[in-house]
Amino acid sequence: MYRPLEGGKNLNQKQSYPFIAIEGNIGAGKSTLATMLSKDWNTRLILEEFEDNSFLPKFYKDARRYAFPLEMSFLAARFNQLKKQLPEQDLFKGSVISDYIITKCLLFSKVNLDEDEFELYGKLFGIIQQQLPKPDLLLYLHNPVEKLQQHITQRGRSYEQEISNEYLLNLQQTYFDFLYNNKELKIILLDCTEIDFVNNSFHFEAIKKLLQQSFSLGLHTFTSKDLL
Repeated sequence: MYRPLEGGKNLNQKQSYPFIAIEGNIGAGKSTLATMLSKDWNTRLILEEFEDNSFLPKFYKDARRYAFPLEMSFLAARFNQLKKQLPEQDLFKGSVISDYIITKCLLFSKVNLDEDEFELYGKLFGIIQQQLPKPDLLLYLHNPVEKLQQHITQRGRSYEQEISNEYLLNLQQTYFDFLYNNKELKIILLDCTEIDFVNNSFHFEAIKKLLQQSFSLGLHTFTSKDLL
């Protein structure tokens, strides 16, 4: 169940994070914000290459049949991409912004796979996860389902148009469980219900300032009232 957001602390300090990852539900604006930040800060950008996955359109037509090959293909593709673009030694040479973290694989598979499939998948994921660096800061963009559906409609990917509210809510709850129980990452949960960083430059600047603050490990939650 969604928990009310609480304001963060340490807003007067600035901190540089070599590796910032942005996460969120389908249609949250992850890729858009990552691209905007990377261009503004002149950092290296990693965008998920999901459009090359031939299983994705098939999954939305027959989820039960294609869930496991879809999740396995995503795991392989994401691992290969991050392994090539995130060598730990390079993180000392310049900043990186990514529109996903490898844990996304585990969270989506938890929603999409049967219990026995998920158990097998989890064992493989545990081996792969250890080979990748963790983000120095994780930003999660929360949007209500209605806003997510608007974004999904606007971007016009035909295979996404039948995504149900129930599916988005299941993903949302799975993400929340991960965020609220994670003590190993510095995490910002930003409620974007009343935030439009694409069309409002003031909102975008507020997010930039938020990402320059110093945070301790664990979850730090913000709403528009905390930023604007």
